[in-house]
Amino acid sequence: MRLFECGSLVPGCPWHTRADNDAEIVRRAVEHMRETHGETIIRENMVDNIKARIVDETQAA
Repeated sequence: MRLFECGSLVPGCPWHTRADNDAEIVRRAVEHMRETHGETIIRENMVDNIKARIVDETQAA
């Protein structure tokens, strides 16, 4: 299982998501960035930053 914690990108944000693959995590994270953080344009570097912070859940503990 893969894990992304938004607080690793946006300090103080408690949102996180888990999925079997990185593509689903990126999709959910982009949706979260739009809805919660008001990002109207998701640039490629934002996607890269999300991908860089996705970890195996066993490593996150």
